[in-house]
Amino acid sequence: MNTLKTTNTLLIILVIPLFFYVFKVLSFIFIPLIFSMFIALMFLPLMRWLRNKRVPKVVGILLVVLIIACVFKVGASLISLSSHEIRSAGPELKERATVKVTNLILEFEDAFGTQRSAKDKPITYYSRALNFMGQAGKVFGFANRTLTMILMTAFFIVLFLAESINVERVLKTSLFKKKFASVKTFRRIEKDIAKFFKVKFLISLCTGIGFSLACYMFDVSFPIFWGLFAFLINFVQMVGSIISVILLSIFAFVELDFNTTLLLFVLTITAVQVIFGAILEPVFLGKTFSINVITVLVMLMFWGFLWGVPGMILSIPMTVFLKITLEQFPRTLPFAKLMDGKNLL
Repeated sequence: MNTLKTTNTLLIILVIPLFFYVFKVLSFIFIPLIFSMFIALMFLPLMRWLRNKRVPKVVGILLVVLIIACVFKVGASLISLSSHEIRSAGPELKERATVKVTNLILEFEDAFGTQRSAKDKPITYYSRALNFMGQAGKVFGFANRTLTMILMTAFFIVLFLAESINVERVLKTSLFKKKFASVKTFRRIEKDIAKFFKVKFLISLCTGIGFSLACYMFDVSFPIFWGLFAFLINFVQMVGSIISVILLSIFAFVELDFNTTLLLFVLTITAVQVIFGAILEPVFLGKTFSINVITVLVMLMFWGFLWGVPGMILSIPMTVFLKITLEQFPRTLPFAKLMDGKNLL
C-alpha cells in the first residue's frame, strides 16, 4: 500500500509540470477557450431566462452575439476617435515633445557618461539602437495573433451558449459524483465570475472616464486615447493601474512644463486610480472571493509567465474557479483555506 501511495505521488509530481507545459504550448487554444467560457458564464442567466420564456435557443444566441457585437462596435468607434486625435496632433505638440525628449536624453547621457557621435541626433540614434522596425514587426505579429484569438473566442462562445460545450456536465462527469453538487458549484462559479467581470468593467470604465476628464481639465493631449488605454489596461490586475499612471505621467511631463500644474495632474490621475481601484472595487466585490494578496500575486506572476498579458487578465477568474472547486472536497479544503483572505499573514 505504501509503495502504491509513493508511486501515485511521484506520478502526480511528474504529471503537473507536463500538464502546465501543455497549457503553455497550446496557449493559442486554451486562452480563447477560457476567455470564451468566462464570457459565456455572464450570459448563461440570460439564456436560461429566455429558455424559461420559451424563446428558441438560436434566437438567444443571436441576441448575445448582437450584444457582444455592439460592445465591439463602441470599442472600434473609440479606437477610431483616439486614432484621429493622434493623427490630428499639431506640429507645435510634436516639436515640443521632440525638444523635451531630446533634453531628457542629454541629461541621461551626462549622468551616465554615454558616448555618442555629434553627427547623430539623439532621438534618431536611440531609435536605431532600439530597432523600431523590428519592434513594429513584433507589434504586427501580436495584432495578428490577437485577431486570431478574438475569432476563436467568438467561435467558442457560440459553442458554450449552444451547450455544445457544457461546463456543468464536465464538472459532474470529471469531479462530482452527485448532480446536486455539480449544479451548486457551477452556479456559485457562474455568480462569482459574473460579479467579478461586471465590477471590473464598471471600475475600468469609471477609471477611463476619470483619466479622460483629467486630460481635458489640465489640457493634456489625446484624452480619448488615454481614457481608452486606462480602461483596457485596468483589466490587468494590480499591474495595469500602475502602468497607466506611470505612462500618462511621463507623457504629461513631456507635454507640460515642470511646475505645480504637472504635479496636480499626476496627483489627480493617481487619486482616480486609488478611489476606483483601491477603495471602490474591494467594496463592491466585498467578501465574495476572499482571496488573500499573496495568492493574487503568485497567481498573477504564474499565469503571466505562462500566457503573458492574457494570463494576467485571466489570473483572478481562474483563481476564483480553482478556490471554489477546492472547497468542495475535504482533502483539498486546506489548500482552499490557504488561499482565503481571512488567512492573510
